[in-house]
Parts: sequence; structure tokens; C-alpha cells
Amino acid sequence: MPDPVVLLERMLAIPSLSGQEDALAAYLVQAMEGLGFRARVDEAGNAVGERGEGPIEVVLLGHMDTVPGHIPVRREGVRLYGRGAVDAKGPLANFILAAAAVGLPPGVKLVVVGAVEEEAATSAGARHVLDRYRPAAVIIGEPSGGDRITVGYKGRLLIDYHVSLGAAHSARDEETACERAINYWLWAKGFAEAYGAAETRRFDRVDCALRSMASGSDGLVEWATMGIALRLPLGFPADAFQEAARAAAGTAEVAFRGYEAAYRADKNNPLVRALLAAIRAQGGQPRFTVKTGTSDMNVVGPAWQCPIVAYGPGDSDLDHTPDEHIELDEYRRTITVLTEALRHLVADLAPR
Repeated sequence: MPDPVVLLERMLAIPSLSGQEDALAAYLVQAMEGLGFRARVDEAGNAVGERGEGPIEVVLLGHMDTVPGHIPVRREGVRLYGRGAVDAKGPLANFILAAAAVGLPPGVKLVVVGAVEEEAATSAGARHVLDRYRPAAVIIGEPSGGDRITVGYKGRLLIDYHVSLGAAHSARDEETACERAINYWLWAKGFAEAYGAAETRRFDRVDCALRSMASGSDGLVEWATMGIALRLPLGFPADAFQEAARAAAGTAEVAFRGYEAAYRADKNNPLVRALLAAIRAQGGQPRFTVKTGTSDMNVVGPAWQCPIVAYGPGDSDLDHTPDEHIELDEYRRTITVLTEALRHLVADLAPR
């Protein structure tokens, strides 16, 4: 087995923005081959490693890509810094090492996938594997912390807004393109605040964020654009909302993209029981959590309809931040937890 920290350091040292994962994929294929996997880069660019043979598949689905922002890779005491340390190269390294350490009974296959474009709102890597596997259980590689098991993610809808108006003198009492855009933002924010206002948990409400805004004029036409991101609860009526959002935009242009429905998994199954037992065996106090973001669970969960959770080291509050780092003690401990959980799970799933 390679040193777990060295493996992660090397992964962090290879930049892998969404759409630029080739170098990391090649490295991971080499690393997995050295650990006994049958490894390859698939047609989507995913790094895929398989161990064992048989009809019962357990898929460990992580992702290789990161958001922009360079963070020098460095150790500071018990912390390892680098873009992707938490989201989500740490969990992916966890998958590779744990899957390599597990003895597999006949009839069971372990599949590790380092997917592309999870951060790009396309989930191209996860969508590519949908028809290629029919797993009996799935773990998504996302930061949960060593004692927490993630069983749900909110949905997502992105709105691109654009309005153009004939330019007018500022002394005239006419609505400007910027004002019209701001009024649309206020409408979207008001809708989000009103929907599920009685709900006490953030997971059950709509979150609305203004992600980008720009404006300009050529002297004849003035324009304004906005990017709005909605995080959606279970059961959100996306089609009806889009109709209302188009009506509220009036003559402005709106486009919708990146839609994913919210998803919540079952907690009573062999996968969850194996993780609970493994966390307790390492002295942890396991608990369940749901996330207000999205992950590839939103893509594969509804399609595969099997036991599924997200698990991995790291504090998700550090996702996408300039302070992104992972606690090395937790990182090592979650490798042990996952290894033990997989041992219990494959034994439970193996054909009798």
C-alpha cells in the first residue's frame, strides 16, 4: 500500500479543473494498476478501477475535478492544504485505498470511478456510467466528516437572465436595464423566501443566490445580465416554477440549466448498517446528515434505485474556499472505516 498522505499529495499537485481532468485520470489509472485494479480511462474521461468478478457490483463514485483557485499543496502540522483536498480528492483517495485493501468473495465486483465534470453542473462522468453498471450498493465520494453519513442532497436549478433596452437619458423617469434586472432578482428571492416559509429546516426550503451580474451600454442599447442559482427541496415543482419565472421576466430572456431534483436515500439497508458498525468500531458516534448542495447522488440515485450514501473525510464548509484543507488524522481514520464497512458489505452481498 502506498502512503495515504503521499497519494493524496500527488493527486492535489495535479490540477484538474472541470474539463481538464486528463492528467489526473492518467495518474490514477497508473496508481490503481499498481494496487491490483483493472484500470482504464473510459470514453467520458473517467478514471475507472475494478477488482473482482461477478454479477454483484458495489460502485464507489468519486470525482476528480475541482473548482478554480490555486492553493499551494503543503502540510502544516496535521493539516494538508490544496485545491480538492476536501472536495473531493480526499474522498476519492479514500475509495482507492479502501477498495484495494478489501478481500472480495466470489461473485462480487468493486468499482472505483473518478468522475469528470461533477463541479461543472453537467455531471458528465456520472451520466456516462449510468447504463454501464447496475450496482447493489453505491457510495458517493463527498466530504461528510468521519462520523457522518450523508443520505440526501437538495436539488438545483440555474437561471441565466438577460435584458436589453433602448438607452435613455438618466434624467428621464424610465426603468433602466439594471433596475429591471434587480426587480427580477427581488422577485426570485421573494419566491424562494415564500416557498416553504413554514419549514424549520433549510433542507426543506428554497435557497436563492445571485451568483453573477454585469451590465453595459453602447450608447444605443443598454443591457444587464444575471446568474441566479436555486437550491431546491424534495418535491419542488420545477416545471411550474419555470413557467412563473418566464412570466415574471416579461420581455427579458431567461434560460434554465443544470436542473437536478433533490434526492433522499433510505437509511435501513446493509450499506448503512455496515458504515454504522465501522464508524462505531473506530470509536466514532455515527449520525446522519443531509446537504444543501448537490452531488452525483442526485444523478445516479434515482436511476440505480439501490442503497446509496455519501461518505468521506473533510469539512464541507471548506468546499471551494481559499482555506481548503483536510485533517490528516481524520483522513487516515476514514480509510479504516471505509475498509471495514466494505468488508462487511461484500460479505453480506456475496452469493450464498
